[in-house]
Amino acid sequence: MKAVVISRPGDPDVLEIRDVNAPTPASDEVLVRVHAAGLNRADLLQRQGRYPAPPGAPADIPGLEFAGEVAQLGANASRWTSGRRVFGIVAGGAHAEYLAAHQDTLVEIPSNLDWTSAAAIPEVFITAHDAMCEQAALRRGEAVLVHAVGSGVGLAAVQLARAFGGIPYGTARTADKIERARALGLEDGVVLSGSFDLLRDAAKRWTSGRGFDVVLDLVGGPYVSASVDVLALKGRLMLIAASAGSRAEFDLARALTRRITIRGTVLRARPLEEKITVTRAFAEEVVPLLASGRLRPNIDSVFPFTDVRAAHARLESNQTFGKVVLAFP
Repeated sequence: MKAVVISRPGDPDVLEIRDVNAPTPASDEVLVRVHAAGLNRADLLQRQGRYPAPPGAPADIPGLEFAGEVAQLGANASRWTSGRRVFGIVAGGAHAEYLAAHQDTLVEIPSNLDWTSAAAIPEVFITAHDAMCEQAALRRGEAVLVHAVGSGVGLAAVQLARAFGGIPYGTARTADKIERARALGLEDGVVLSGSFDLLRDAAKRWTSGRGFDVVLDLVGGPYVSASVDVLALKGRLMLIAASAGSRAEFDLARALTRRITIRGTVLRARPLEEKITVTRAFAEEVVPLLASGRLRPNIDSVFPFTDVRAAHARLESNQTFGKVVLAFP
């Protein structure tokens, strides 16, 4: 098969298209013929040598989410049949023509979604749903703040917040991302360009001084302190990414007196059993909303997988609105 291979750590030009051996599915796995795959910042970090693949995942083939069809069954894999359209997340290796995945980490693609649309869904909607609805236990009527609202996870979170009765607000680097997110249900937003004073003022205005019940932080660094400052009593801060830095300082007194919960979350490094659990919740609570059209994927751009270098450059530009997707022939 052909696959995207990281030849060495570095810029996008270290990515190569190579012929490699297709994986052999284990007894409880299926072999999936990949038709499209999403690109995530974890892939950029892996390419740079800053986020190595976990044990068991290909060390040099990136890719965390995919859409494809079942091509071969492992000896004890009975849940799927050949040709079924499936999508899901893996710990790596999705940027290739074939991948092997545990049968219980796959979900059937709704009939209204094509390959590229389906590939733009798993990582962002599972991450947002698990962090906001499962771990932070969003309740109807609660105010949610999403940092980097124009990202794939951010746009998924806005839609999910509305679907589950929350009121989503957001931050972004540019005003156009705030405006475009309104069409997906964003209540309001603020552009941040160095100072967080605008956010503090907006939070008071939007929540009548109460603060946000849930904050999804997809940025990290100084955003952590700003998030703590605008949380409501018993607010929940979910730390999902750290593109702005992995260290932060915040006011412990506020965290204590407001009885704030701060929780970090990742998907890639979780045990298989936990990945199956979040996939099941995604299949039961999110996929029906995608099938009905109430939720929809948001695609910034689609690149042939042979143009993977350009796809990486696009995502690194920070100008994207939604997902970058790789299409396979």
